[in-house]
Amino acid sequence: MPFVNTTTYTLKYWQGLTLFVDNGRIDLDTNPVERMFKPSILLRKNALFIGSDEGAHAWGILSSNVETCKLDNINVESYLTRILDQIEAKLPRRDYAKLLLWNAPAKLSISR
Repeated sequence: MPFVNTTTYTLKYWQGLTLFVDNGRIDLDTNPVERMFKPSILLRKNALFIGSDEGAHAWGILSSNVETCKLDNINVESYLTRILDQIEAKLPRRDYAKLLLWNAPAKLSISR
C-alpha cells in the first residue's frame, strides 16, 4: 500500500470534512444511511452474476437511486416510472438534470 500523507489528504478534503460545522442539518452519525444501504450490500454477491460490467454499473446506479428515494421519502416506483417515461418521450439529455432526485415533484413524496 502506498504511503499517504495524512496532512495533505486531510487538507484536500477539509471542506467536506468540516461541512457539518457550517450546516447544522448535517448529522455526524452515518448509521441511518448505512442501515438504508444494508439490503443492497447484502445483495452484493448476487451482483457478481449480473452478466457484465455494464450491467453491474447499471445495477449500482439503480440500487443507489432506490435507497436514496427511501431515505428522502420519495415513492420509488413513481419516481422511476417518471424518469423512464421522460427518457422514453425523448427528453433531451441537456434536460436530464430535471430528473435528479432532488428535483422530483412534491407529488412523489410519501408521508411517514
